[in-house]
Amino acid sequence: MKKGPKISEAEWEIMKIVWANKLCTSSEITEAMKENTEWKPKTIKTLISRLVGKNVLGYKEEGRKYIYYPLVEEAECVKEANQSFLSRVYDGAIKKMLVSFIKESDLSKDDIEELKRILDERK
Repeated sequence: MKKGPKISEAEWEIMKIVWANKLCTSSEITEAMKENTEWKPKTIKTLISRLVGKNVLGYKEEGRKYIYYPLVEEAECVKEANQSFLSRVYDGAIKKMLVSFIKESDLSKDDIEELKRILDERK
């Protein structure tokens, strides 16, 4: 099975914007990043270049502008991040992870019922 791309936490922030907008310029990405970070435009452009190099972002030239678009689905990156986290933190044991999260979370009755329903469907 082919592994999905590994992207850094900073690269995730860029990708969230691109996935949400489908097509955007570096200026649009920079503008959107102003809301959540104090990163300089040069930093953002470096991250965009890394994502292009990892074949996560593609681009097309329109005049003097580069229009960026995702080459991978968000779900593919989420799956890779989940697997990486599970492997690093819980030695790949999903049961350990679930037990930990359930014990440490404030779950409502609705949350508990939903979890029971999901588990019952998996039987």
